[in-house]
Amino acid sequence: MPRSKKGKRGGSSGKGKNGGRGESGASDDDLASDVLSHYSSASESASVLDEGTGEVVDEQTAQEETEDKLKQCIDNLMDKSAKVRLAALESLRSAFSSRVLYDFLLERRLTISDCLERSLKKGGGEEQAAAATLFALLCVQLGGGLEGEEGFKMLRPILSSILIDSCASLSARQHCARALGMCCYVSASDDIEDLLKCMGHLESLFVGAYPLGDGSLPSVKAGIPALHSAALQSWALLCSLCPASRIDSMVNYHLPRLQACLDSSEVNFRIAVGETIALLYELGRDIDQEFEYEDCDALCESLKGLATDGNKYRAKNDRRKQRSIFREVLHYIENDEFSEEKIRFGVEVVYIDSWMRRRIYDAFKEVLESGVSHHLRFNPLLRDIFGLGAPLILDSSVKAIKISRTERHLFNSAAFKARTKLRNKVRDKRADVM
Repeated sequence: MPRSKKGKRGGSSGKGKNGGRGESGASDDDLASDVLSHYSSASESASVLDEGTGEVVDEQTAQEETEDKLKQCIDNLMDKSAKVRLAALESLRSAFSSRVLYDFLLERRLTISDCLERSLKKGGGEEQAAAATLFALLCVQLGGGLEGEEGFKMLRPILSSILIDSCASLSARQHCARALGMCCYVSASDDIEDLLKCMGHLESLFVGAYPLGDGSLPSVKAGIPALHSAALQSWALLCSLCPASRIDSMVNYHLPRLQACLDSSEVNFRIAVGETIALLYELGRDIDQEFEYEDCDALCESLKGLATDGNKYRAKNDRRKQRSIFREVLHYIENDEFSEEKIRFGVEVVYIDSWMRRRIYDAFKEVLESGVSHHLRFNPLLRDIFGLGAPLILDSSVKAIKISRTERHLFNSAAFKARTKLRNKVRDKRADVM
């Protein structure tokens, strides 16, 4: 059954089964291992063969055993011991990232959200970071319907308060920055007010890296550049949803300041800045084909320096990664050409053919980690965002009919661009009303 749609988000719907408290007496490490192994076996085949007895264990039985263990993990989120809660958060993170659990989570979403709210409010820095990540995964699991939106409305103020709290753990703030960007992108993509609030909170962080009045870059404490990078990347993700009427002012304000940040001593922050510059350039060209940054020559000189950087005081891997990224950024700005990337998963392919599409894919990969391929195959939310259609159902003896690379590229690109234009058109109308 299809999930209720909200705006551009699509998905499937259905009601999960109510379940009582799990009675397992196993440790949380055992639960984490068992949950993953059960889901791996139950979802890949219709039945499991017990080697010891030769008996066939029905898929339904394996599914019920797995759900019991997941229920136990959810119960452990309310445990008095911080160690037990952390183990439960990690177990659920592994399960959420590696499998699609919409039916199971649908009727447990409020319980989980309440537990995460408690961890974010009262937990230590490590627990807050883990809870923020799990909430981002919960939003990805629930998709863009009302179910995800109500959780986001509940936890957005808490994520924002931790994010801007200078006394909070840096790790917790960094994870909250990524969670806020992902949850807003998934669950509040059609709410311009929430979108702009989230972008404002994220912007208030990374502007701390912008040049001072004399043009010099501020000195920051260790760990702050990673926070600035997380905030900037989440902000860039939300830029892909921003109304076209606001793009021009954003580009004009941020491009010169981001250009100055290319001189940062932190390689990962420099890379995040370079990719954001390319994304803003792309957005500028989308609304005006003749778009040209007034200080383009100086920008290209800075990019050339980073694309050919051979300074020995930088780590070899850092130099290689930096040169690769900035060659792509420079090539795009000078020639308006993006170096296309092909992501294979199963028998399908996603073409990353724009900076916007790359930022969206990278954001999901950061949250889902190694589970991103599974979610591309089976999660209706990701399949909708990347224009993949309904999940393929293939018999193991049947190979997918191959279409040409050009046909796949044209289909994916056209679907993505059409959805983006429609989304911006709708948001422009809403912005005008507001």
